[in-house]
Amino acid sequence: MTDRLSGRAFRSGGSRRSVRLRLTLLYGGLFLVSGAALLAIMLILVNNSVKDSWRDKLGPSDDPLQPLPGLTEPAPTRQPGQVTPQPSPVDSKDNLMNELLTQSGIALAIMLVVSIALGWIVAGRILRPLRTITAAAQAISATSLHQRLALDGPGDELKELGDTFDSLLSRLETSFEAQRRFVANASHELRTPLARQRALGQVALADPDATVESLRAAHERILVTGTQQERLIEALLTLARSQGGIDVREPFDLARLTREVIDSREADALHRTVVFLPSIAPAVAAGHRNLAERLVTNLVDNALRHNTRGGRVDVTTGTVGGRATLTVTNTGPVVPSDEIGRLFQPFQRLDATRVARTEGLGLGLSIVQAIAQAHDATVTTRARPEGGLTIVVSFPATGDRPVVVRSDPERVGGVSGVSGVSGVSGRRSR
Repeated sequence: MTDRLSGRAFRSGGSRRSVRLRLTLLYGGLFLVSGAALLAIMLILVNNSVKDSWRDKLGPSDDPLQPLPGLTEPAPTRQPGQVTPQPSPVDSKDNLMNELLTQSGIALAIMLVVSIALGWIVAGRILRPLRTITAAAQAISATSLHQRLALDGPGDELKELGDTFDSLLSRLETSFEAQRRFVANASHELRTPLARQRALGQVALADPDATVESLRAAHERILVTGTQQERLIEALLTLARSQGGIDVREPFDLARLTREVIDSREADALHRTVVFLPSIAPAVAAGHRNLAERLVTNLVDNALRHNTRGGRVDVTTGTVGGRATLTVTNTGPVVPSDEIGRLFQPFQRLDATRVARTEGLGLGLSIVQAIAQAHDATVTTRARPEGGLTIVVSFPATGDRPVVVRSDPERVGGVSGVSGVSGVSGRRSR
């Protein structure tokens, strides 16, 4: 394992050096090609210019070896009869071009070395933020997600990459913190009924005068506690499944589904002296029908449980801007506006009094939020000044796809029995 990590680190370091080297060679190569092209163009232009100049100055002379005036140095004084050889125009031109080529090549080579050195320095400065990001990514763990890059510099692509990385760390930190809270709360919620079961069993066994009736009563209380544990575990499983997203989406009739949930809760509403005021209009949504049924059930159950005697629950479905919309409004105690967000967190209640008089698990609205996110739906919650909540769930538009309503919907996606257990109710729904 150590060798593998070392090899990976070596390859990582080698890759960084390789990128810097490739950038340096790229800069140097581009300079060499452009410099050579510029030198070639210059030599061609100079060569043509020299030819034209000499041709104009030579004129129609028949002696090709006559030196050009002004292009050769004055002949030295010679003795009568002595002949001094003069360079021809062709030799003078070749010497000039060779000298120009040599000096230009030397200048190009010097500038090539300078450009490679500058390219190496510039590449290092450009890649410095990437090295910072890499080092931070290697150092960050689940316990150090609070660290941030906070890159300085102009708002270029590398700065944007660093800011995106910081944003990712922020989301990860929030997710990890929520996961820790969820695990801690779930452990606490599971431990409470387990401790109650154990206490009931110990008390029954420790009673020397225990009778069949007392043991039966203790056993029934243990079964009730076990049922509560089962509801909690199934609610946790549903929450986990809904957070995993939906692979296959099928159209379903949200209006009919809502009507079925209301019909299944009429007896509960009558027992609580709460009146349903439904306004059901056609609404077509797409997604997982069983999870959507669970969403509606949890909203209706939440509205019933956190209500007042003689209160009401308004349930409305319809289509707004092509989006299927479900609205659930209930009377009840006043909810502070700044506490609404906390209601959608797992195992969060408003106060101890509310917990004591309700039989919910504290997962109903958390499941609603997770199912809505799995359907790319939005959940809007408003506190009513006179008490209670208004919760609006808006599903994405489905287009012109046909609606297929089954009298006995399939259990697809491996969520068998999802609609059968509510996160805040132990009742079965159709």
